[in-house]
Amino acid sequence: MAEPAQTRMPEQAPFLGVSASVTGRFWAGPDAAVERAALALAQRTGLAPMLCAVLARRGVEPEGVAAFLAPALRDLLPDPMVLRDMEPAAERVLRALDRKERIAVFADYDVDGGASAALLILWLRALGREATLYIPDRIDEGYGPNDAAMVLLARDHALILCVDCGTLSHGPIAAARGADVVVVDHHLGGETLPTALAVVNPNRQDEASDLGHLCAAGVVFLLLVELNRRLRARGVAGPDLMALLDLVALATVADVAPLVGVNRAFVRQGLRVMARRERPGLRALADVARLDMAPAAYHLGFVLGPRVNAGGRIGAADLGARLLATADPHEAAALAARLDSLNEERRAIEAAVRASAQAQAETRSTDGPLVWAAGDGWHPGVIGIVAARLKETFGRPAVVIGFDGAEGKGSARSVPGVDLGASVQRLAAEGLISRGGGHRMAAGLSLTRAQLAPAMDRLAALLERQGSGATRADRLRLDGLVLPAAVTVEAIAMLEQAGPYGAAAPAPRFAMPSVHVKQTRRVGEKHLKLTLADAAGNRLDAISFGAFESDLGPMLETHAGRAVHLAGRLEVNHYAGRTRPQLRVEDAAPSG
Repeated sequence: MAEPAQTRMPEQAPFLGVSASVTGRFWAGPDAAVERAALALAQRTGLAPMLCAVLARRGVEPEGVAAFLAPALRDLLPDPMVLRDMEPAAERVLRALDRKERIAVFADYDVDGGASAALLILWLRALGREATLYIPDRIDEGYGPNDAAMVLLARDHALILCVDCGTLSHGPIAAARGADVVVVDHHLGGETLPTALAVVNPNRQDEASDLGHLCAAGVVFLLLVELNRRLRARGVAGPDLMALLDLVALATVADVAPLVGVNRAFVRQGLRVMARRERPGLRALADVARLDMAPAAYHLGFVLGPRVNAGGRIGAADLGARLLATADPHEAAALAARLDSLNEERRAIEAAVRASAQAQAETRSTDGPLVWAAGDGWHPGVIGIVAARLKETFGRPAVVIGFDGAEGKGSARSVPGVDLGASVQRLAAEGLISRGGGHRMAAGLSLTRAQLAPAMDRLAALLERQGSGATRADRLRLDGLVLPAAVTVEAIAMLEQAGPYGAAAPAPRFAMPSVHVKQTRRVGEKHLKLTLADAAGNRLDAISFGAFESDLGPMLETHAGRAVHLAGRLEVNHYAGRTRPQLRVEDAAPSG
């Protein structure tokens, strides 16, 4: 039977008439329904139009505004017992505590795995118990449990907790004879589960809960909530879980989990905890990153997260988890310095792979449902980042594969609305790749050179059925218009009430029509500082990061003194003790 044809909506008129900006993008403003909803919100609530535009795009109704702007974890936290296998998992951990059994934590080497491991280690330490940490080497051992490691851990431990991995590890978990294994994960499950004592995973195929958006650290946190509840029933005070939310927030943002529901509350509360600078590892990491302000979600994803990840990508796999779990400020400072250095090395490696991958992807059509690239010797520690960059550049799901001889390992990143993990898992089930799995927004895969072309063709077809490629890849979505006089520190703080922003909750972007570029100044080789003014003489600072990586920088320089349409995000610039509003310019088009 032929596939049903997709119904395409009429093309929206370009916002401000910009159908092709200087970066080649089509500017799409809010549709009529969102504009009507924003107007109704403003009338009912008295809130500023800018904020109402963001709330309307998020689908917030007038009666739900107060709860949305102040999300309370107590109201949004689900009952941990809705997850399958939570009962045996919690009981087994408590039994290990009662019997003083040795416990091992086997974790993935990324931020989510490291934070998940740190949550368990810190919780156990608060109860007077130390756990053994094991994180596999990305290159030598690959992702997830392996037979040799599980056999080794089972010799000396009665309980092995596999976090952010293990759902598809049938063989290695069976190899852990003599020990009980509990899996706490969020990756897509297969038709059958491994022979673990418990598999707590909202993305099991038989799971009925609506918690598939949680990262692994979020699932671990729910396990700790249940453990504390059971301790209270015994008359024992459990460790302070609210103090651990900085780790949950870091993992949620770094793992690109959608910032909706309880995830949004996790991050809001976690940022407050992080601002207190009480965790030695995160404090040291912020210091080496020269982060001299209270962190926002952006800093978790682009400043702290990459540094925690650097150990697993090109250094010792356990550095990040050790940093997050340490209570020793001196150890924290040493680990943070090492991770910062590794992150610099990672950037250089990434830049070379990214240039090759993008050039290769552009030789194929980038208008289809998938962009991909593969190369010899591409470092497996950076292919995931490069896949994310290709996804951002082309607005399509992206796969990047590094080959070592005949075998290749790949990472994939998706766009909202396209379940990439399920499609990669289907490739594995059909025998088109050696191994594959993940979640909606990210996946990993292994394959041979002979499998490469057929697998990518099949993946493109599967993604196309989900609608990938059906909308313009060059579309810049805007929430409305804003004038320089309206951009104040107070207005930006008001917009932040609708945050944090991230996956499934993009930061608001506004167009600034017909403003004059009064001054420009290059910052380094890639960036550009600007001073803007409107017809009434109101001025505003602006900056365009990476402006000279495209035609944007040269265009803005040559338009000094002339009017242009600009598009970007509003932010507060903290510099030299001063706080000033600014526009982060992401695109531009001639005015008139």
